[in-house]
Amino acid sequence: MQHSSRVRSLLFVPASRPDRFSKALATNADRVILDLEDSVLPSEKAKARHDIREYLESNPKVRVLVRINSVGTSDFREDLELCGSVPGITGIVMPKAEKGSEIGFAAEAGKGVWPLIETASGLLNLSDICRAPSVERLTFGAVDLCANLRLKSGSNGAREFFNEVRMQLVLHASAHGLNAPIDTVTTEVKDLSEVRRNASYASGMGMGGMLCIHPSQVPIANEVFMPSQEEIAWAQRIMEHAGRAGVFKLDGEMIDAPVIDRAKSILDQINS
Repeated sequence: MQHSSRVRSLLFVPASRPDRFSKALATNADRVILDLEDSVLPSEKAKARHDIREYLESNPKVRVLVRINSVGTSDFREDLELCGSVPGITGIVMPKAEKGSEIGFAAEAGKGVWPLIETASGLLNLSDICRAPSVERLTFGAVDLCANLRLKSGSNGAREFFNEVRMQLVLHASAHGLNAPIDTVTTEVKDLSEVRRNASYASGMGMGGMLCIHPSQVPIANEVFMPSQEEIAWAQRIMEHAGRAGVFKLDGEMIDAPVIDRAKSILDQINS
């Protein structure tokens, strides 16, 4: 299973459920995250590490991300040792990321790091985190942020706050040359219209994909975080005329360098 550079959907799977690994990989999720943190009981973490190693050694073509336990926990170093020694683990999702120096510890495993922003300190230190070695993409956890900041989950106030979080992640990622951030999970798994609404809103704010907790969410993320057929047709028309003049008019719209760059970006998305 080779990865493309496109990351629209990232599907979490408890690392304590090796019976689900192949099922998750059989979805069309762009990345599968084997989770050693919240979904695994403390008493089961050692076995979960063993199961990850055994599965990936038995399936050498498989590529996954692993969410490790946070800095300061007793499992952090053992999780890093696993990630550094198994080729099939291509990246580390680091929960409760708060400082660039912590990212540096995770980077010692020699894999890309995906900082998961879940605390006030993480939000306030985004620039430091973005400058840390091996950072690939930012993401955030709304559930943990609600608890950390005493937000009322599902309230209008919390939604407005998370829009600010998205804006900050998009701004910092762009300023530091990182790819578009990944949106938080939607905990709703039955009402898929809510998943679509959340994904569409996040896409409009510049997020590049979303974390998924159920296979039913994956096709929605894959669709929403791709350009529409109308956008693709528009971009193709722009590029057909680009190069003939620095500024030109097409279908009543003035086209200049920023518009051409947007068209290129759309076509790059479908070709990645």
